[in-house]
Amino acid sequence: MAYRILIVDDSTFFRRRIKQILELDSELEVVGEAKNGIEAVSMAATLKPDAITMDVEMPLMDGIEAVKGVMKQTPTPIIMFSSVTREGAQATLDALDAGAVDFITKNFEDIALNRAEAVSLLQSKVKSLARTSNRLGRGRESSPIKNKGQVRTRLPDQMLGSKYTGSLNTDKTNSSIPNYACLAIGASTGGPVVLQQILMGLPTSLPVPVVIVQHMPGTFTEAFANRLNDLCQVTVKEAKNGDRLQNGVCYLAPGGKHLTVSGTKNSAKVTVSEPSLYPKAAYKPSVDITFESLSKVYSGDVLAVILTGMGADGKEGCRLLKDKGATIWAQDKDSCVVYGMPQAVTVANISEKSFNIAAMTENIKKRLSS
Repeated sequence: MAYRILIVDDSTFFRRRIKQILELDSELEVVGEAKNGIEAVSMAATLKPDAITMDVEMPLMDGIEAVKGVMKQTPTPIIMFSSVTREGAQATLDALDAGAVDFITKNFEDIALNRAEAVSLLQSKVKSLARTSNRLGRGRESSPIKNKGQVRTRLPDQMLGSKYTGSLNTDKTNSSIPNYACLAIGASTGGPVVLQQILMGLPTSLPVPVVIVQHMPGTFTEAFANRLNDLCQVTVKEAKNGDRLQNGVCYLAPGGKHLTVSGTKNSAKVTVSEPSLYPKAAYKPSVDITFESLSKVYSGDVLAVILTGMGADGKEGCRLLKDKGATIWAQDKDSCVVYGMPQAVTVANISEKSFNIAAMTENIKKRLSS
């Protein structure tokens, strides 16, 4: 049976094009089209689709308010179509905060130039989200979380549970636990929300630098880093070429480029490279490329975490880190939006433990304070 998809966009042309692309895949069926947010909320409740594609800018009710309405009445996985402008990036992050779980840029010039890749990407993203429809939960946590300033955020209920499949082995002696010098995190689909929760749980006194690779376009990473910096006790910034890694600072790889680290564990610096330097890399930024560089600088003194996401980026980088003695953890299936990247390192017996996000945060703090 095909996954049922609702398309929401005020452009008749765009709705038609998305419908054509999705229905090239026999596993996808477009069951409805809405031209504004009001129609989207109503049709989602009536049709109960497996996934929704949602425009950000629409008349009567925009995509952000529509996401809130859908998540309140009929929780459904939603992928946003966003412009590549700074304003589009901010609005898309607001939509993710409201309940959407992924986004794709709304740029048909790119699709025309790379049609096969673009078509496959959209189909894969929509199918991956549709498969999660029965695990979405009840939307957003209503209670505010206070932190730096007056900013608050709300997080998906399914990410907030206390159950987890692994537990920290407190019987280990201190000598058996590496003297960690770096925390490394890789994520893709669904990553922004869970990254936000993990980083919000880290203390200002974090004794290591944090290197983060989130699959995201270049126009989004600066806005995402700034938002995280407002929400978290730790400092979060988009990594710049030449940055010296400092304890308690989180460095987000710039979208569309690659981040590597060089030097020594006591004097490590960031290099930001154009994608042409790594022509075989499927993702920009690439978790594998960043993690490989960390294995050369920090050897086994790394705690590496693989979060929700499509594909297997990070698997080979984690393997290299593990070969040096590093610790690899993965997000568990139940709390993932897409159990792809964590599954890859788990099935390959690279990861030591799997945790849901609430447990992941607590265990990171415990392990780094050991």
